[in-house]
Amino acid sequence: MTRDGPFPDPAPARLTVGIVSAGRVGTAIGAALERVGHVVVACSAVSDASVRRATVRLPDTEILPAADVAARCELLVLAVPDDELAALVAGLAATDSIRPGTLVAHTSGANGVGVLAPLTAIGAVPLAIHPAMTFTGHDEDVTRMSSACFGITAADEIGYAIAQALVLEIGGEPVRVREEVRPLYHAALAHGSNHLVTLVVDAVAALRVALAGDELLGQQVVDGDPNGVAERVLAPLLSAALDNALRRGPSALTGPVARGDSAAVAAHLRVLDEVDPQIAAGYRAMSLRSAQLTGASPALLEILEDHS
Repeated sequence: MTRDGPFPDPAPARLTVGIVSAGRVGTAIGAALERVGHVVVACSAVSDASVRRATVRLPDTEILPAADVAARCELLVLAVPDDELAALVAGLAATDSIRPGTLVAHTSGANGVGVLAPLTAIGAVPLAIHPAMTFTGHDEDVTRMSSACFGITAADEIGYAIAQALVLEIGGEPVRVREEVRPLYHAALAHGSNHLVTLVVDAVAALRVALAGDELLGQQVVDGDPNGVAERVLAPLLSAALDNALRRGPSALTGPVARGDSAAVAAHLRVLDEVDPQIAAGYRAMSLRSAQLTGASPALLEILEDHS
């Protein structure tokens, strides 16, 4: 009901959506848009994996070449890898597939709207809408987007309003990112998320070696399977450490580096090197950065800078 009478508020405008291509990000965004009433009318899919993904996530969507996808929609989502985006835009601009007024949004974190200039020149409305989220290709992708932030960049306030509305509609939080700082924005996200995965994988590998051959409650402790004992030991510790870091910054650092315990750090480097010199090298590099944040003693810095 409206405040002024008995008639219901009009439904927000529904858009016909096209997606290039049917990767993890594109199909997740398509599914999220369909959940709120938009219609994904077409998508492009080249590989067998992309075709299967489109069939599962967007079962009512027609699979077409990219130019045909662009011709059928009011909102075109370009969800291709960063290094393929410019060529795709140039190719689409060379066709007559995109009508003036078409919303064209890419999902690249590293790029703003400048990369869409060839399409902007023929009347498209350029948007950069990057979900600050990792995508696995599984069901949780769509759910996670409803609590994620999206880095948005547009050419003007109208574009920002459109991008913000789309993000809010699927449950995300829009965050403005200026065109000139998109590379730095992307670097920060990649450093935090990608390197966190590497760090955890190395920690799991070392802990599996440490626990190998032991038994817990009559059960083999390490069997090499994902989500084993090593993962269960680390999960609550890592979750707490991440929460503390986001809440308290550098003051959340604990452990031998924060305490300035040079002997413990030296022992860690020795035993990790026996397991895998590359894991030891990663530990050394991260410990050095941690030591710099905490103002560590010269003795500890000397240990960490050795052979770095």
